[in-house]
Amino acid sequence: MTSTRSGPLLKIDGVSAGWGRTSVLSDITLEVAPGEIVVVLGPNGAGKTTLLNAISGVARVTAGRIQFDGAEITGQRPEAVIRRGLAHCPEGRHIFQRLSVEENLVAAHIGRGSRGFEALREEVYTLFPVLKERRNLPASRMSGGQQQMLAIGRAIMAEPKLLMLDEPSLGLAPKIIHQIFRIVLDLSRAGIAILLVEQNVQLALECGDYAYLLNAGRLRLEGPARGVAAQPDLGELYLGQPSAAPALHA
Repeated sequence: MTSTRSGPLLKIDGVSAGWGRTSVLSDITLEVAPGEIVVVLGPNGAGKTTLLNAISGVARVTAGRIQFDGAEITGQRPEAVIRRGLAHCPEGRHIFQRLSVEENLVAAHIGRGSRGFEALREEVYTLFPVLKERRNLPASRMSGGQQQMLAIGRAIMAEPKLLMLDEPSLGLAPKIIHQIFRIVLDLSRAGIAILLVEQNVQLALECGDYAYLLNAGRLRLEGPARGVAAQPDLGELYLGQPSAAPALHA
């Protein structure tokens, strides 16, 4: 995809963050425009999940600012961030295993979103027909791919302007991974901005508009997704060779 990088919906400026006294991220600057798919790449331990948690108010921000839709959200509680239209689908799915598909969607909608439950539920079922087929089935009895679809569906129930996805393809079969990525593209086309943390570098860069590469808590590379994919030293940067880490810009 090709991005024009319009004015940012999400703007992260010089953010450092971590857990307790442990610093994980240092001086991160990042933007996501409306309707854009922005990919965050990096090896395990790079700080990708901490970045999403800092944005959603879970991890502690120690420096810098986070703005969303023109408002300062640095340090706000997760509930307040969600109400502003920024939804987070974390790694591990975090769905209610004993509840049915429909009950999971009900729980995700309570106190959130301006549209009625039925309209949003049908939107989710249109995106994921298998969830409608299994609406009365406990989440624990569904496959990993179906549970990931439910996790994304729960996030959609909050009517997000921006959806953060943390490793949505983790542990899934190739066929299901491609299905998840098609849904990501559909959500973007519907006007929802996506901030995608993903280990499947090739697929992520194919569907993304813009990309950032983190390593050891620092930004090592950024640029249009196709340009990042074409970097001859991308593998070295991914594995953490800071001596060859020029910033790539459009």
